[in-house]
Amino acid sequence: MITLRRSTSRSHVQQRRRETWSTFSPTASPQEPLAAFGLLVGLDELWLPGSGVETPHPREEGEVVAYVYKGALAQEDSTGRSGVAHAGEFQHCVINRGVRYKENNASRGGRAQVYRISLLSTQVGLDSVREQRLFPAAQRRNVLCVVASPDGRRGSLRILQDAFVISSVLDPGHHLVHELAPGRSVWLHVVDGEAVLQDIVLTAGDGAGVTGEPSVSFTARESTEILLVDLGPMPSSFGRAPTEGRA
Repeated sequence: MITLRRSTSRSHVQQRRRETWSTFSPTASPQEPLAAFGLLVGLDELWLPGSGVETPHPREEGEVVAYVYKGALAQEDSTGRSGVAHAGEFQHCVINRGVRYKENNASRGGRAQVYRISLLSTQVGLDSVREQRLFPAAQRRNVLCVVASPDGRRGSLRILQDAFVISSVLDPGHHLVHELAPGRSVWLHVVDGEAVLQDIVLTAGDGAGVTGEPSVSFTARESTEILLVDLGPMPSSFGRAPTEGRA
C-alpha cells in the first residue's frame, strides 16, 4: 500500500519571512488524514531568512533528526548548550519538556534550508541529548546511507526509537532498492530532483509511505536527493498504526 503526499498538499506557514512546509499535520481531519505515519509525527522543511529570526523547536517530548541542506543553523537551549550545524550535517536531539530551545539562521547571508524529522517517543522522562555528524554528499551518493539508527551502525547517529533515517544523493538513472523486514514501513521524501516509485513520479517536496511490502525501490530521473525513514510497528500500548491511504 502506498500513501501519497504531494508537495502542494503540505501545510505552509509563513512568519516574518520564515517559512515551514509540513508533510504531517497534528490537526488533520478525516478529509485530510495525514496526522502522522506510525512513529513519524513530523517531517518539516524550514526556510530561515538571514536576519537571525528565531524559530521555536517542537515542544513535545520526543526525538528529532535534523538535516541542514543549505546554510547553517545555530541552536541553544536553557541548559547553556549551544552549537552550529552546517550544510551536510545531520543532528539528533532528544526534546525534554523541561528544557527550552531556540534556533536561528547562522549563514553568512542568504537563507538556511533545514529538514526536521520528528519521531514519537515511546518513553517518558527522556534526558536531553544533542549530537551531530557530517555526512558528505560523496558518502551518500548512489547508496542508502544510514545517518541515524538505534544501534549507531556505520557511524550513524544513535537514536532511541525503532527507526532508521537514510539519506541518498542519486545520479540520473540510478536505481535503489530498500528491503523491508516484516511489519516495517517506510516513508520516502524527495528533497530535490525527481524520482519514480513504482509508476508514481515524485518531485521535490513530495512524499510517499509504503506499508505491507517486502521492499521499496525507486529510480532517479535526474540528479535527486531523498530522505527515507524506515519505521518499526507502533507499540501496542499506543494503539496507533501507520495512516492508511492509496496513491
